Amino acid sequence: MYDAIAAMGSVFLDPYLIFLVAITTVGGVIIGALPGLGATTGAALLLSFTLTMEPIHAITVLTTIYVSATFAGSITAILINTPGTSSSAVTCLDGYPLAQRGEAGRALGVAVVSSTFGGIFSVIALAIAAPMMASVAYEFRPPEYFALTLFGLSMLATISGGGAVKNLIGGMFGVWLATIGADKSTSIERFMFGQYELYEGLDFISVMIGLFAMSELLVQAGALKNSAAVVRMKAIKLPSMDDYRKIWRAVLRSCGIGTFVGILPAEGATVASMIGYSEARRWSKNPEEFGKGSIEGIAGAEAANNAATGGAMVPTMVLGIPGSGTAAVILVGLLVHGLRPGPYLFTEQVDTVYGIFGAMLLANLMFLVIGLFFAKQFARVSLIPIPILWPIVFALSIIGAYALNQSMLDVWLVLIFGVVGFFMRRFGFDVAPVAIGLILGHMVETNLQNSLKIFDGAWWMILTQPLALLFIVLSAITLFGPALLARFKRRAA
Repeated sequence: MYDAIAAMGSVFLDPYLIFLVAITTVGGVIIGALPGLGATTGAALLLSFTLTMEPIHAITVLTTIYVSATFAGSITAILINTPGTSSSAVTCLDGYPLAQRGEAGRALGVAVVSSTFGGIFSVIALAIAAPMMASVAYEFRPPEYFALTLFGLSMLATISGGGAVKNLIGGMFGVWLATIGADKSTSIERFMFGQYELYEGLDFISVMIGLFAMSELLVQAGALKNSAAVVRMKAIKLPSMDDYRKIWRAVLRSCGIGTFVGILPAEGATVASMIGYSEARRWSKNPEEFGKGSIEGIAGAEAANNAATGGAMVPTMVLGIPGSGTAAVILVGLLVHGLRPGPYLFTEQVDTVYGIFGAMLLANLMFLVIGLFFAKQFARVSLIPIPILWPIVFALSIIGAYALNQSMLDVWLVLIFGVVGFFMRRFGFDVAPVAIGLILGHMVETNLQNSLKIFDGAWWMILTQPLALLFIVLSAITLFGPALLARFKRRAA
């Protein structure tokens, strides 16, 4: 424990890491304030540029982008009624009406303080819960990991975008993409179409850039004439004592909700913010004010979505199962830097793991300062014309993909998956399940193969393992429980 605390504290004494977190926090706030970009796209764009860094520096950059961009989405949600990220969508409901009443500074102050509380709470929870979960994960063998991965895939049905069926289709598409390349146990080539550069499978980074950044570029191309107006604001105001008395229950409740929802595989900040807002309204003494400028609504949503960032890192680092789309990108970063997620990460890489936790804590404090003093200036970033912004994103995407292996195939992958992602979004599919399915697909196949080797091909023996059976039952409940419950209610009615 002493080593862990020392590793977290060392971040605050390392001038280079402080500088790196400060610069990345500014970049994350800019990315989060730009409608359409968001944490996932920003992390995917920067992923290839972090490959030459030390592992702790690279993951620090990605996690800092995650927490700062998640917060920054609230700036544009309050000032121009356009959420910078999907997790800030519900902040518009009360933030913009409050800004229209001339209280934009108060709304931003509540958002900044609530986000900081949520982020710090989740990092502390991460530092405590991750080692505890890792100690349990020591008991996991391939059958348990196989069943757990199935559970993670089943959770795709409950994430917010798309809908259950479309999310599952996207997840299965991602699993199929994971089969491209040579089978590692038999060396049989699968779906390579004569391209021997695909022998090792699809490059994760190129696929992520294509699905998140390039597809968003194509979506934004249809909004070239859109413009936004910033609400006038003099300065950000810290919440008064009366404001704190009104919001502290909502903040505490949303801290717990966001962290819990973040820990669930495949869930994320968007779901957390919706539940946080809903529960804030349910327990409020003044529910009639919600939707008209309630500071409890802003606090409930913002504390929850930032609390989800730390929670999402728990399954990502302990089990290798991403807790959100951005966590999936960070997981790829961990893998390419040789940091294999799992329980042994917490015994063999203590300094690196807790250094990352310390960096996330520092990033939360950084965006508190930046949010309080520079939110007005960052809000103007959202007014950058789309014809200027997105060509820059296109250039970064192509350079990032090519610089990785100096391979034109990687560039083609970015373009192909950009088009795939564009049409998926156009027909109501979320691209995050594809990314998560691609990562989990490798785990499903590898752990199923190893399980079959353990049981001499008798697959049903997996069901004799108590933990594996528990995860499979949970998967079935996740997939079929809502439909069965709805049918039961119809019959009861």
